[in-house]
Formats: sequence, structure tokens, C-alpha cells
Amino acid sequence: IFDGVEPNPKDTNVRDGLAVFRREQCDIIVTVGGGSPHDCGKGIGIAATHEGDLYQYAGIETLTNPLPPIVAVNTTAGTASEVTRHCVLTNTETKVKFVIVSWRNLPSVSINDPLLMIGKPAALTAATGMDALTHAVEAYISKDANPVTDAAAMQAIRLIARNLRQAVALGSNLQARENMAYASLLAGMAFNNANLGYVHAMAHQLGGLYDMPHGVANAVPLPHVARYNLSPTR
Repeated sequence: IFDGVEPNPKDTNVRDGLAVFRREQCDIIVTVGGGSPHDCGKGIGIAATHEGDLYQYAGIETLTNPLPPIVAVNTTAGTASEVTRHCVLTNTETKVKFVIVSWRNLPSVSINDPLLMIGKPAALTAATGMDALTHAVEAYISKDANPVTDAAAMQAIRLIARNLRQAVALGSNLQARENMAYASLLAGMAFNNANLGYVHAMAHQLGGLYDMPHGVANAVPLPHVARYNLSPTR
């Protein structure tokens, strides 16, 4: 068991987790939590199967070897890392958040059970919910969007609009939790194919420099970027 994952997972977390993976001679990775454990688990899988510094793999489809199987047990409704090809890590030396995008990062099994989300604090529920909303909005307006991603993104937006406040107000509301889990999943499916935009570009830097919670880092610029995108000069 490795429990040394920090929010906005660091390259040092991956290094420490890799040491446990190798010491225990593991052949599978099980991640439990939200985006931070899932991304750290992906990072451990990458480090276990690829040589050199993780930062050199930043970019799209840079991985050449298959990763160990990953089972992602999700406890938040936000990042959708349990169903996406993205691995987001922080370089502790430069304080830069970087993304390794590869279909090899996809977990073999993803478990989304709203019962595991009942105990989430209100602030975390709100922040992760705003991350899911940002995923859906940015996927919907992306130049890479298509009718399938649009359908997933729009349904995610509807579900979040109807359920996020309820989940924040009463964490034991299982129906709201279930709908938020589904919304996060749909938003993940949308942006996994349609990609993201300016909001996440800024949020990653806020997270890297100031270790700001990712959902909050998305919520702050989202309305400003929306107004910018609506500008007639765009």
C-alpha cells in the first residue's frame, strides 16, 4: 500500500510510489480516490515501463510501452481520470504542471460507485463538481468536438446544473451523488475525445505554481474565459 499521494500529484510522489511498486514486485496498480491518486498511479505505471524523466514524455502519444493494468476505484465526481487518457503531474523543480496524454494510460477497470462519495466534504464536492462542469463546457465548445462528444457534454451540464448544489448542501443525498458521478463520467468521455481549452491551460499553471485545488483553479477563470470566447472580436 502506498498512501503518499498529494493533491496535484508531484513527480516525487511517483518516484516514491515506484519504489513501493518495485519493492513489492507488483504487477497491477489499484488506485483509490480522485484525480490525484489516479494520475499518480498512471505516473507509476509510466515510470515502471519507460526509461528517463517523466517530464520528457509530456505531450500526446509519447508512450511506447504498455503500462501495468490499472484498476481505478473512484471516490470523487470531478476529474474523470479513471476513464481518460490523461496523466497530469507537477514538476517539483520548475513548479510546472505537465500532461502525458496517451491511450496507454487508460485504466483497465474503472469503478464509479456513488456510495463511495457520500462522505466527501462540501468544499471538495463543490470544487470537483466545478472541474466536471469545466470539462463539459470546454469539450462542448472545442474545435475537436463532434456530435457524440456534444451529446455527452450537454447531458453532463444538465446533470451538474440540477444536482451539484444538492450534493454540496446534503452530502448524503445518494441520488444527487449518483447523478454527479454520472455527469463526471460523461464529461470525461467528452473531453477525452474533444480535448479542453483556455480554462484548463490556466488552471494547470495555478496548480503548479500555487498548489491550488484543481477544481477551484478551474472555477475561478471559467466565467472570464466564457465571456472572452463570446466576444465578437474572437
